[in-house]
Amino acid sequence: MIDFSKIEQYRENNRIEAKKALGGLPHSIWETYSAFANTLGGIILLGVEEHKDHSLHTIDLPDPERLIKEFWDIVNNPNKASVNLMSSKDVFVQEVDGDHIVVIQVPRAERCYKPVYVEGNPLCTYRRNGEGDYRCTREEYQAMVRDASVKTQDMLVLNEMDLTVFNKESIRSYRQRMRLSRPGHVWEALEDENFLLKLGAVGIGSDGKKHPTSAGLLMFGNEYDIVREYHTYFLDYQEQYDADTRWTNRIISSSGDWSGNVYDFYFHVYNKLPQDIKVPFKMDGDTRADDTPVHQALREALANCLINADYYGRQGLVVIKTRDAITISNPGGFRIEIDTAKSGGISDPRNGAMQKMFNLIDIGACAGSGIPNIYRVWREQGWVTPTITETFEPNRTTLTLAFKTVGDEGTAITNARKKTAMSGKVNESIITYLTDHPEAKASAIAEYIGLKPSRTRDYLKELISEDIVAAEGGSRNRTYRLKS
Repeated sequence: MIDFSKIEQYRENNRIEAKKALGGLPHSIWETYSAFANTLGGIILLGVEEHKDHSLHTIDLPDPERLIKEFWDIVNNPNKASVNLMSSKDVFVQEVDGDHIVVIQVPRAERCYKPVYVEGNPLCTYRRNGEGDYRCTREEYQAMVRDASVKTQDMLVLNEMDLTVFNKESIRSYRQRMRLSRPGHVWEALEDENFLLKLGAVGIGSDGKKHPTSAGLLMFGNEYDIVREYHTYFLDYQEQYDADTRWTNRIISSSGDWSGNVYDFYFHVYNKLPQDIKVPFKMDGDTRADDTPVHQALREALANCLINADYYGRQGLVVIKTRDAITISNPGGFRIEIDTAKSGGISDPRNGAMQKMFNLIDIGACAGSGIPNIYRVWREQGWVTPTITETFEPNRTTLTLAFKTVGDEGTAITNARKKTAMSGKVNESIITYLTDHPEAKASAIAEYIGLKPSRTRDYLKELISEDIVAAEGGSRNRTYRLKS
């Protein structure tokens, strides 16, 4: 909610939209309704205008109750809005410094109601980006339709594929792990085909024959077969330890020297994640227990990423490990509110059949406890709180796990402020020199400010990007001057 006593301090953004509404209910309100519902939710303020400095100021509406009645009449019309997400508490009159405005709180739509469109036309589906509403691309619309299905994405039976798409070594490895996790399981004696049928990796197609399911193809297929169904499928693990190189180690699904499927990627990557991380160990009697809560949380994080990825989405699934953090990013937005996921107790996986497959080898949790457990472990270690971000165009979810203590984070902020202050002083010195010398080479400027020419050029690039300094001439004879 907004603190209405300080409304002038707010700005229009991806959660706030202001409209004067002096001439009645604005037509554009329905685009904003759709955009907020399909993104993160937001607040529409009627009787509020934006000044040139982007500050918000109220205007006294002559008849706010009439606007509210008109809103309810239209939002309940299926020819105008595909669904009414509102309740009576979401729309009300608010008094601000004697002015009366209308507040409309649009919630984020649950996935089963998306896409929320207007004008009775699915092509009129909007999302919010910064201060504006934009019409969704076909890709975004289709992603919302897929997520709205009762069946999870990976339950689809792929009738055009046969069982030759499976990597036999991946299936052998999985069955061995399941024997260790669940000895004597009733499926243990089954042949591979029937085992995969029970597992949900194989289904009966429209022709009455056995075909791989989407989950089976992703988990146990060969990469060259997976991309026939998922054209943008790509799994990428990078270790970035050296600032001078893009990566020091990399595993990608398209390399051709391994299966490239989700199951094998999980174990290739998980075996590398805990390495070089200073994890406090615990004792089991007189023996060191290597499976600490941090290891368990890392398993949970990686499995969650793989289970909740939208493999039809762009840019692939990327895991990046640096010296002090792990970032896991997957295509697809959150299917429930991020705050709800942090609280736990609710599980709504995008790929439920894959989740079952991981659970049977004791990876992942079905009860919605995975993310709360990650936060709890990081808190107990004294590390900075993990962050989850959701972005759009295209949809992506990113989890960042930093291995810094809370004190280290404060030090990093202090160092960043010092660096910013230092940069400001150097830039001021360069501007002073160019004020007295209308044109100068980097070497002369470097001598004046007491830095090496290479470092001076970095500062000059910054001033050029800010449109303060202009460069002229080739690399050897390049000179710099103030633009004004």
